[in-house]
Amino acid sequence: MQHSVLDRIYLAFLLILIVSFVFIIFFISFFTRKSLISEKQTTLTNEATLIASQTIIDYKSGNISASDLASYFDYYSETLQSDIWYVDEHGRFIATSGYFDDLTKVDIETATIDKSTIAILKKLPSSIYSLDKDFDIKKKNAKVSDFHGVYNTNVISVNAPIYINNYDPKTDTNTRFFLGSIIIHSSTEDINKALRNIYSISFIPCLVIIIIAFALIQIISHKVLRPIKKLAEVAQDYSKGDFDVKTEISSDDEIGQLADSMEYMASELSKLEEYRHEFISNISHDFRSPLTSIKGYVTAIQDGTIPPEKQDRYLNIVLDETNRLTKLTQGLLDLNRLEIYGPYLNLTDFDFIDIIRTTLNTFEIKCIDRNIAIYLNNHAEVTVVTADKTKIQQVVYNLIDNAIKFTPGGKNIYITIVEKGEKLQVSVRDEGIGMSEETQKKIWTRFYKDDTSRGKDKAGTGLGLAITKEIIKAHNETIDVSSTEGEGSEFVFTLKKASEDATHSGETQILVNASN
Repeated sequence: MQHSVLDRIYLAFLLILIVSFVFIIFFISFFTRKSLISEKQTTLTNEATLIASQTIIDYKSGNISASDLASYFDYYSETLQSDIWYVDEHGRFIATSGYFDDLTKVDIETATIDKSTIAILKKLPSSIYSLDKDFDIKKKNAKVSDFHGVYNTNVISVNAPIYINNYDPKTDTNTRFFLGSIIIHSSTEDINKALRNIYSISFIPCLVIIIIAFALIQIISHKVLRPIKKLAEVAQDYSKGDFDVKTEISSDDEIGQLADSMEYMASELSKLEEYRHEFISNISHDFRSPLTSIKGYVTAIQDGTIPPEKQDRYLNIVLDETNRLTKLTQGLLDLNRLEIYGPYLNLTDFDFIDIIRTTLNTFEIKCIDRNIAIYLNNHAEVTVVTADKTKIQQVVYNLIDNAIKFTPGGKNIYITIVEKGEKLQVSVRDEGIGMSEETQKKIWTRFYKDDTSRGKDKAGTGLGLAITKEIIKAHNETIDVSSTEGEGSEFVFTLKKASEDATHSGETQILVNASN
């Protein structure tokens, strides 16, 4: 069964809460138990010292018997809810609560001790060392255990050694005598009961927190997951080709940004059909026009409409149209190869200025005919770059050809070269008719020719700028355009400088001038 995102959030959040509460309760229980045991051990040690001061000295003085001592222990045992043992300095059991002085176990059914809180006693041996041969009765110690199997469950056991100081005024000395040890065993049931109370008290707040948390998740889900679900539904509509559906999400958060991006994507995708029709129309027109001319002239030559003395002229026209078709086909192949596989780059170090000069020489006659001047402003000391010389020459040719094509007579074109760190920045700016913002977005598209606003040149294939961008992109460089209608356009691209040094002056030169 498929689970929604909300289901997964619920399960994950529930698991996190349960693990967190279990850890917290375990942490609190562990340290609470440790603290309570430590506190009880201190209390039992103090009680053992008090019992020793009130009973053991009298027993050692002969004022009370072992039986009386056991009776006292029974009294204290009932009060403290604990078992009390006394062993002498040799580790022998002298008296215990619940025992006669002959160490015969009292009948548990008739004993005065609280049987609900004290573990069932077993018959004790004559010496503490029979239970633990390494037991140190002269040292204070405390532990939680079944005390070597004497008890069925763990008890808190403390050992309190008894010392008495005897002062001799004749020798002015103080002698310390060891009188044995009081051992008290107390049940941990009261501590366990306290922990159970903590568990029961903690359960209700934890349950309330879980309920509140899930209520908050439900609220959050309406604010977060519902828009996500809406985005998923809209995405399905987009996948079916319905790009008019809106997300209807207007928040300022990441989901709102995603919704805006999806709507922008849908807007762009909706233009694909228009672009497809425009592409087919452009390529059909660019192929049909020369083919129509070729067919017309060849037919006219065959049927004799064109006399033999004029056939050479029209054959040259046919040849020009054929070259145009060849150029168009080659451009398509080159662009397709660039977009799919990327160009094969033959990287070499060369002087970029030489590329500029060679390319501008090819446009000299055209610039003179159209009364256009081209200026080179070189502000770079190093103009040697690392790139594919042939392809960069194609880039320069396409940009200059584009600038001349849309620059009116009497205007100028400026080529500016500057250094930007490890890059060489090249700008080709014209004083032509400029472009709108919408046109600037489309000029990199194959076959795009803004004939309605940018001129009447029909000879171009509409592939030059698309190829130019792919070549620059293949060099891991950038190319951008900025333009203002009626003022002109500027194309700027970058190239990586070579490691070799080549210096050129930064003076302005007129390379092609219509006045020549």
